[in-house]
Amino acid sequence: MSDTLPALHTSDLHSLPLLARGKVRDNYAVGDDRILMVASDRLSAFDVILDQPIPGKGALLTQMALFWFDKLGAICPNHLTGEAPESVVAPDERAQVQGRAMLVKRLRPLPVEAVVRGYLAGSGWKEYQHDQTVCGVPLPAGLRNASKLPQPIYTPAAKAEAGEHDENITYERTVEMIGPELAAQMRDTSIALYTAGAKIALAKGIIIADTKFEFGLDPQGRMVLMDEVMTPDSSRFWPLEGYAEGSNPPSYDKQFVRDWLEAVRVDGQPWNKQAPAPALPADVANATAARYQEALQRLTQAA
Repeated sequence: MSDTLPALHTSDLHSLPLLARGKVRDNYAVGDDRILMVASDRLSAFDVILDQPIPGKGALLTQMALFWFDKLGAICPNHLTGEAPESVVAPDERAQVQGRAMLVKRLRPLPVEAVVRGYLAGSGWKEYQHDQTVCGVPLPAGLRNASKLPQPIYTPAAKAEAGEHDENITYERTVEMIGPELAAQMRDTSIALYTAGAKIALAKGIIIADTKFEFGLDPQGRMVLMDEVMTPDSSRFWPLEGYAEGSNPPSYDKQFVRDWLEAVRVDGQPWNKQAPAPALPADVANATAARYQEALQRLTQAA
C-alpha cells in the first residue's frame, strides 16, 4: 500500500468547503446532505497528533472500515452513500482521495462514544487492580491482565473537543444526554456489533480486545453507524497466536507507537503527553504501517 500511494499528512481540496479536521480524517461538505471523509495518514497518540505520517495508513483504515460496514450491515444501517468519492472532487484532487475516502450521508452526530470491552487491558486493567471495576462497571475477582471478560461490557465516553481527552461516563449519564430510548439502542447495538465483529476477527486469527463506535441520526431520526468501524485506530487488535493471559499481548494497533512514546525521553525526562510529540523514527513508523497492513490482510483473506 505504502509503495503505491504517497503519504498524506493533510489533505488540501480546493473544490469543496472544509468542515473540520479530526485526528485522522479531513471532512469536506458535499452539498448540504453529504460529507467527503478523507482518511489521512496522520497518527494520534494520547490525543496528540504526530508530525510524521504512517505510510498507507489512511487507505488501510478506509478499506478496513468498508469491510466492516459490509459485514455488519444487517445489525445497523451505516452512513455510506455508495457513490465514488472521486466523483465529487476536481480532477487534480482525485489522487488525494483515491482509496482513502468515503462519501457519506450527513448526520447529526450523537455526543457519546460507544465503547465496548471484551478483554481487560490498558487503563481498564489499571482500574481493575485498584477497584475491581472498569469505568465503574463491577467485575468478578481473579481476572488478570488481558483476561477475557465473562461478557462484553459497555463503557461509554463523552466526546471531547479537539485536543481534549474523551471522558468516561456512566450509562445513566448517557440517558441524561440523549434520552433512555437512544441510550439503550446505542448500548445494545454496540454490543451486538462488537460481538459479531469479534467473532469474525477471531476466525481470522485476530482478537479485538475493545473498540469504539460512533453514531448519528439521519433526517428521519434513525440511528446510523458512522465514522470508522473496528479499525486499529478505534480498537485494540491482538494476534491470536501471541495472546497469553497475564501479560500485554503484541498488538496490531497503535499501541506500538504508544509504547515507544512511553519509553522515549525528552531532555532526559519522560514525554509529558502534550503537543508537540517527539519525532517518530522512520523504523517505528514503517513497523506500525506493516502492522496495519498485516491486520487488513488477515481480516480480508478468504476463510
